Amino acid sequence: MTNQTIRVVARIIALPNKVEEVKAVLLELIEPTRQEAGAIEYELLQNQYDPTDFTFVEKWISDEALNTHLDSPHLQAGAAKLEGLVTIAPDIRRYHLLE
Repeated sequence: MTNQTIRVVARIIALPNKVEEVKAVLLELIEPTRQEAGAIEYELLQNQYDPTDFTFVEKWISDEALNTHLDSPHLQAGAAKLEGLVTIAPDIRRYHLLE
């Protein structure tokens, strides 16, 4: 299991009147994150039935790479921009693929 990739599902719920602002902040995170060492996959999804519901689906080479991402300046700046735009703190869950 030590060489197993880390999968992440991170859910962000925008306030109903702040959807476009949240979307803009989240879109800004994609390219810098994809350039990070250890990032394998980083996709942003928006729920087609509930536009306030955004989800990142991520794949990282290790917990260390993910932890570096979580501490990165661009992610910290994005998190600060989300204050007052979301209903609750982002729900970030780490997974291992079962084979």
